[in-house]
Amino acid sequence: MNIILLGPPGAGKGTQAQKLVEGRNMVQLSTGDMLRAAKTSGTEMGKMVAAVMDRGDLVTDEIVIGLIREQLEAGGDHGGFIFDGFPRTLAQADALGELLSEMGETLDHAIELEVNDEILVDRILGRAAEAVAAGGTARADDNEESLKTRLMAYYKQTSPLLGYYYAKGDLTSVDGLGTMDEVEAAIADVLA
Repeated sequence: MNIILLGPPGAGKGTQAQKLVEGRNMVQLSTGDMLRAAKTSGTEMGKMVAAVMDRGDLVTDEIVIGLIREQLEAGGDHGGFIFDGFPRTLAQADALGELLSEMGETLDHAIELEVNDEILVDRILGRAAEAVAAGGTARADDNEESLKTRLMAYYKQTSPLLGYYYAKGDLTSVDGLGTMDEVEAAIADVLA
């Protein structure tokens, strides 16, 4: 089973992806993790990624699709893929759809973790305050100004994917503001 988790920053996508990895033996394809691994891999694709990143340029969609292709071709015994951080744009969604089709794979579900922005901001700022109170440090981008910037980027670039996957009949929304266990159960219901 192949799925995409969608939702604004802080909605809990990473947490829920980890639960799916542990509970269903799925493979989380995180764009950032794949780029970091490729950069040090020594493969042809890795050398290309390293050159682009060393120049400080953004990695192209074609490179990311190439990395995803490598992961899909690697096979292995697992419960499918979770696409994390990709696609972020309609062009990337088209490219991913074409790749999956070419490889005889399907996208089974696009799951939106639906949240209220005000509650989300309060939750993330609360998380940051708890981290500091416990003697740790908050994430550098867990502040109100940074959150608003990240939310704006999400709504400009990524939220059009909701309509895209809805039109394809692949989108299911779950309440992302429940407890971790409630959100996990809602996702399990979608995947049942």
